[in-house]
Amino acid sequence: MKRNYNILVLLLLLAFASCSFTTKTFEDPDKDKLLIQVITYVLERGHFDPKAIDDNFSSKVYADYLDQIDPLKQYFYKSDIDEFSKYKTELDDQLKAYDISFFTLTHSRLVQRIEEAKAIYQEILAKPFDYTKNETYNADYESMDYVKNKRELTDRWRQRLKYTNLASYDDLTKEQENREDLNAKADSLKIDLIAKKTLIEIEKDARDATLKTINIYYNDYIDDMARDDWFVFYINAIAQEFDPHTSYFAPQDKEAFNQGMAGKLEGIGARLQKRNDNTKILELISGGPAWRGKELEVGDIIVRVRQQGEREPVTITGMRIDDAIKLIKGPKGTSVYLTVRKVDGTTKVIKITRDVVEIEETHAKSAFVKKGDNSFGIINLPKFYADFEDYKKLNAATDVKREINRLKELGMEGLVLDLRNNGGGSLQTVVEMAGLFIKDGPIVQVRSTNASKEVLNDTDKSIDWDGPLVILVNEFSASASEIMAAAMQDYKRAIIIGSKQTYGKGTVQSFYDLNDMVRNNQEGDLGALKVTRQKYYRINGGSVQLEGVKSDVIVPDRFSYIDIGEKDQKNPLVWDEIDAADFKLWDGYFDYDSTIEISKRRIIGNEQLKLIDNNAKWVRERMDEKTYPLNYEDYKSQLEENETISKTFDKISEYQTNLTYESLPYEQKLFEQDTILKEKRIRWHESLSKDVYVEEALHVLKDLKRSYNVSKFANVKE
Repeated sequence: MKRNYNILVLLLLLAFASCSFTTKTFEDPDKDKLLIQVITYVLERGHFDPKAIDDNFSSKVYADYLDQIDPLKQYFYKSDIDEFSKYKTELDDQLKAYDISFFTLTHSRLVQRIEEAKAIYQEILAKPFDYTKNETYNADYESMDYVKNKRELTDRWRQRLKYTNLASYDDLTKEQENREDLNAKADSLKIDLIAKKTLIEIEKDARDATLKTINIYYNDYIDDMARDDWFVFYINAIAQEFDPHTSYFAPQDKEAFNQGMAGKLEGIGARLQKRNDNTKILELISGGPAWRGKELEVGDIIVRVRQQGEREPVTITGMRIDDAIKLIKGPKGTSVYLTVRKVDGTTKVIKITRDVVEIEETHAKSAFVKKGDNSFGIINLPKFYADFEDYKKLNAATDVKREINRLKELGMEGLVLDLRNNGGGSLQTVVEMAGLFIKDGPIVQVRSTNASKEVLNDTDKSIDWDGPLVILVNEFSASASEIMAAAMQDYKRAIIIGSKQTYGKGTVQSFYDLNDMVRNNQEGDLGALKVTRQKYYRINGGSVQLEGVKSDVIVPDRFSYIDIGEKDQKNPLVWDEIDAADFKLWDGYFDYDSTIEISKRRIIGNEQLKLIDNNAKWVRERMDEKTYPLNYEDYKSQLEENETISKTFDKISEYQTNLTYESLPYEQKLFEQDTILKEKRIRWHESLSKDVYVEEALHVLKDLKRSYNVSKFANVKE
């Protein structure tokens, strides 16, 4: 449901570790009370910035928990909330006494209200909707109050169901129009005509489809939720009051995380994120079915899901992220049909055949490009990966070093390090990687609760690349990516190009297996708790928490006006600063500031970037819309208007540079045996040739190259 950030959290991990700060063990025959006891103990003693569990804390947990279990305010009455409100400032006392009576009350009432809601929606969908009536649907749930009676609740359900049904009604109406065109052709060819349906029949078919979808959701998902499943919501309302990255993993969620670490699954190859009541595409996994299909994009919202062999899709709006994933995932070879609302506001049905998916292509990859008389390299790094069991065997720093040396052999004169969409990874790896570009010195500062700061240094005096360097970032560059960009910016070693700021996650998490803390556990797997244990700081003393890394050259992108950073989450830790570390600025070139100014002037006149910025503003306007027409003609007009406006932005995808990218010789040899790798690189190079941000990065490298005061770039052997 709402505020479920687990998928995003897993992407932003800076460190994965299991640690313990206590030898205390717990015993309690009641599993729920045992969990409360263990979790509150860990949070109070293990969190970087422990909260006072007082009346203020209680009020926030109270509000967030109710928001999680009834985000659309479609179950509880105002009288229920009035009854619950006596606990608003008492939850802190209950937690200290391991008392779960508030949860018990709300859970039993929720189960009751869900059963009542089933009768309500079935009654509503038994009657026709009048789409000629002029009325609107308000989706601003946060501003709504709870209903006072059943009449108000029924009307709230009616409006939402009518709006949900509109999409099916529109689809079936368009099918009818296509059928009439086919009939006209069939009549001229003297073949059987396809039965024509009336608008009344179409409206009923749409309602039947909506009813089937909702029945599936409740019968297959909501009804299957046990008390323990609902209790997880309560625990996470407590945990995430400390900060958005502290959360409880129930046994099944812990298993899913372990599967993710293993590296493979069967599905469409996309990461999903829950935002409000929508399921949004957060990332497409390189090489996966969705990536290969080229139709699904980051930012698309999945509205409905239809399985192969079934006629009716299931609406997943308002569905829990875990339930939505169950519908979208499936065995290799089966197909799923996703109805998505594109970033530009249009709607499209996309067929994807599921396959075995390598969860992510994390390894560094490089390409070589010539721009005029100059030769440049680009290294894309999706993650700061490392094999913690055999670090020397696999880590991103070693791989990037290898790619740098391969590019130097081809005559590279400037390097672009692409950290866009890089959510982080190993702290050790980022420190070592930063050392590839400087002689030695501090890279990042780390501080734990009530502990002195620790400065992590590059101690290797060799430099693998001392030539011009540009780092690309965006709003999804987080954690280790921010450490890398911040260090290079503080040294004035690289020019940072990208979004106004990066994600802004300046915290480090650790995992606690709760089973290790319970003596003679008879309750089964208790799950795990992920806790924020540290904060990291730039070498200049500032934190990237909330503020991220501000680009030297800001370029607009499609996410420029969308709330996606740490500052847009609930309960983030505050920004602060500590003393700066002792470091010296890079002296490799002397026109750092003037190069930035030249780039800024170039961007002002770039028509492609102006178009991207206008599109981003328009997308934000669509996202801010909370009121929708329930009159079919008005609904169609709105869709047509969005379609018309979205076409004005088609030129964004048509943009083409005159640059051609090449794989390195060692990869070209691999292509002879690995056609999938070849296809991945072809797709990547096609993307680079249309990438206005990479194009500007190469302009900057060329500007730096003109005045670089190093006659011969570093050529350290591996």
